[in-house]
Amino acid sequence: MEIKHNVPTLGIRWTIGDVSDAGHEALRLSIISAWNLFGGRAKYAVCVNTVPVSTTATRIGPLPCSVNWIPVSAHIPAWLASHVTPEMAEGVAWKLMPVRVFPALHELSVDNDVILWRLPSAMKDWLTSREPDACLMAGDVHSALGQFGQACNYRALNSGIRGLPPGFDLEDRLRETLVQSGRTLQSELDEQGLQAEVLLKTKLYVISTDDVSICSPFPNHQKELGRCGAHFVGLNPKRAPWILDGRPAHEVIRERWNEISQQVKRRVERGPQACESGDDGGLDMAVLAVR
Repeated sequence: MEIKHNVPTLGIRWTIGDVSDAGHEALRLSIISAWNLFGGRAKYAVCVNTVPVSTTATRIGPLPCSVNWIPVSAHIPAWLASHVTPEMAEGVAWKLMPVRVFPALHELSVDNDVILWRLPSAMKDWLTSREPDACLMAGDVHSALGQFGQACNYRALNSGIRGLPPGFDLEDRLRETLVQSGRTLQSELDEQGLQAEVLLKTKLYVISTDDVSICSPFPNHQKELGRCGAHFVGLNPKRAPWILDGRPAHEVIRERWNEISQQVKRRVERGPQACESGDDGGLDMAVLAVR
């Protein structure tokens, strides 16, 4: 079969709103790192909520790839509206708006504060799997799935990275799970748990926290970078209404980001070919082109 080298087989999407300066900096690095890994073999999109697209695009600045900036409305789709509290409606499940951006491709959803400089082995396995329902999630350091924890056997899963195969109807499965559970989403943990319950019914690949660390100064989180990347939890809020180590939490989080961001930038700038292990950390996307 002829390999069409210039046809994207992967779509990568990010979600961002009115976040801190560090959150915008992380998104820029996240996009650049994805381009380093996948280049022209992927399409790139950023779903922007609560602020104008032009504002976010300007703050991110020039990028090495073409990005589709998508304005996202706060209008909650009918299938979800009856399953959220008024409080949750204010902080609508933005990662599900829309549920899919690239329905005909492998779709990789990445939080703006997730930065990858190598391809995690589980992500490579997901991309090369021939299972029609092969999906992907990140691991977590502990279970945080809200009301869906028991249904998920309290697995430690994180929706900061989510991968879906072409044609996978996530919206229909989310709707069905909500109806069967009779639950109402009350927090972001419930949103994460809902996605986990759905994806645990598939051929699910899970990225280890050794590969992509849950990196923050919070207790029980990881202080160091992972082998392949890191999820900088807590980086987005401009202010955090709690105390950490005797100081406002957002100050501690920013201080840690300032300490570690130069190291992150160096890893992103070097690209996957500068990794310490034997291979280059990337993926021959021709594997996908012939599937």
